[in-house]
Amino acid sequence: MGAPKIFFMLLAMVFLKGAVSEVHTVGDELQWNTGANFGSWSQKYNFSVGDTLVFKYVKGQHNVYEVIEATYRSCNGSTGVLATYESGNDQLELDQARKYWFICNVGGHCLGGMRFFIDVKEANSTNLRPTTPQSEPPPPPPASSCATIYVFDGWSSWISLIAFGVLLQW
Repeated sequence: MGAPKIFFMLLAMVFLKGAVSEVHTVGDELQWNTGANFGSWSQKYNFSVGDTLVFKYVKGQHNVYEVIEATYRSCNGSTGVLATYESGNDQLELDQARKYWFICNVGGHCLGGMRFFIDVKEANSTNLRPTTPQSEPPPPPPASSCATIYVFDGWSSWISLIAFGVLLQW
């Protein structure tokens, strides 16, 4: 077997192995604004390490605070703040499997419903929608609110091996 074939096989395996990442616009078409139901929004999706949250809002009218659970529950952003975002187009990569809590710290917005939490799981291809019973299934997300970036996952290894077998006969 020639060196170019081996190099090509190794290069292809590196690029084919990966995980599925998604970009979620918080609040979907309503974005990060008063009037959106962020509790319902956050339950529609399964969040995995590598996903990105995008908070879109009018700069100066809202902000995003990543907080600890106690701050989330009290809506008091004077303590327990892990990070603040104020650009109006904030992008946050979910880089750890853990719970995340978010609030808007503009006067009264958190208590008015501008808060949510998510439980981020390790990235894999078997993450499914939550299994907790719901009164009615959520509507499918709008195409513009959640972009999926596909980088082949576990099953692609088998396809890669088959393709390489064909390549070896070449």
